[in-house]
Amino acid sequence: MKSTRRIDGLNARISVNYASIPRRTALKRIAASIVAGATCSPLTGAWRLAAKDDSSTKSSMGLVIYDCANRRKWMQQRDAKFDLFEPLTFLKHCREIGAGGMQASLGVLDAARVTALREFAAEHELFIDGIVNPPKDDADRARFEAEIRTAAEVGVQAVRTVVMPGRRYEQFKSLAEVREAESKAVKMLELAAPIVTKHRVRLAVENHKDQRLDERVALYKHLACEYIGATVDTGNSFALLDDPYETIDVLAPHAFTVHLKDQALREYADGFLLGDIPLGQGAFDLPRMIASLRRAKPRIRFVLELITRDALKVTCLTEKYWATMPHIPGSDLARTLRFVREHPAKSLQDVSSLPFDKQVELEDANIAASLKYAREELGL
Repeated sequence: MKSTRRIDGLNARISVNYASIPRRTALKRIAASIVAGATCSPLTGAWRLAAKDDSSTKSSMGLVIYDCANRRKWMQQRDAKFDLFEPLTFLKHCREIGAGGMQASLGVLDAARVTALREFAAEHELFIDGIVNPPKDDADRARFEAEIRTAAEVGVQAVRTVVMPGRRYEQFKSLAEVREAESKAVKMLELAAPIVTKHRVRLAVENHKDQRLDERVALYKHLACEYIGATVDTGNSFALLDDPYETIDVLAPHAFTVHLKDQALREYADGFLLGDIPLGQGAFDLPRMIASLRRAKPRIRFVLELITRDALKVTCLTEKYWATMPHIPGSDLARTLRFVREHPAKSLQDVSSLPFDKQVELEDANIAASLKYAREELGL
């Protein structure tokens, strides 16, 4: 079965061969496209469900730029000057496909662009999260402060950051290397603390498959800064064998913003596969996670993070994996693998095997399905 759709204003076509993805997934794509018709964003060509009333298609959940990486690349192939991730452009895209805000790199904006972004967000009741890199050293503080000043002027909920590179079990070869990276992370955040305090901008450090839960809480306690807290990612810590629900309960009091994600799980020879999947189609009890976060932070905003890519390999049955976490009890591994076995994915998205235009279509469909589920089932 093949579907071809014309994208208004872009003089391009996206073709989807539904036979190339699992039958159950194909049926969901088809059903979603015919419910009340479909409309195309005049800005980017992404698809959304049509409805009589805009409020019925809008979720309060925002999107992070990583959700739309394929669409950005696809569009730049057609017009090298167009950047979907320009802040106002991306915020308009989020609104047009039914999201309630965005998390994006703002950089340093002049007064006119700050005003335009702030006023558009206010007019359409959208929230903004920034993304920023922490200051690497004293010489980098001026760059960081300029970006934080822009974030303050825009009126962000928080700015998300990461402080350690890559995934712990892939990036590092030993616990000593992890500790060295942690030491650098502490120094960067110590440089950041007086700046975010001065501008009253909340710096949200993501649990990024870098530190275990106890290590991250110790970091927050060491810094003891009211403007440094967490971007709580609901899936990442599972890759480090932390309990998925304890992670949320413990990080919730530190939360400034949330990367809401569901995960498809499946065992493989070296451990398990961990794949981003539309909300409601994975292994996690999302209502339970949301309730925990809202108990601690009733007004917190949620941002979808769904990267349309092949499932990641969590190599927890290899020596290299354990070289970075030698003191973790075997009971944590047993609990994690038991959870994987109790929640096996019926299918995993095989993204890299698809032609690129079909990857863009799948990315759009993943986002649309997640926004619909968040609005209708999660109250977001």
